[in-house]
Amino acid sequence: EVQLVESGGGSVQVGGSVRLSCEYSGSEYERLYMGWFRQAPGKEREAVATIDDLDRPTYDDSVKGRFGISQDNDKNILYLLMTRLTPDDTAIYYCTAASLEASKTCNGAHCYRIPEYWGQGTQVTVSS
Repeated sequence: EVQLVESGGGSVQVGGSVRLSCEYSGSEYERLYMGWFRQAPGKEREAVATIDDLDRPTYDDSVKGRFGISQDNDKNILYLLMTRLTPDDTAIYYCTAASLEASKTCNGAHCYRIPEYWGQGTQVTVSS
């Protein structure tokens, strides 16, 4: 019954910045691990950034140092600040959530809980 709603996507120039937001509800009786995934044209969905119960962030190597994930637990809002954007960042970005008992997986050094809930996604297009 968890619902996730992303916002903040749009068109941006190379080198620019965008902040995405995700408002979530229906989690009053369940603690969640949150994250952001993306799917670029012709590619599989990939984990971008995740954050655990103690607000510890982890990132895919492709965005480390450029993106920042954070959350406001009181307002139930998840954020993704994206900077120094390149055309390779063009994708649909999805907000995700997983329960404390969800299975773990790793993509290289980036380990995270497998998402159980997904938002509808928001498009980010990067061009010159």
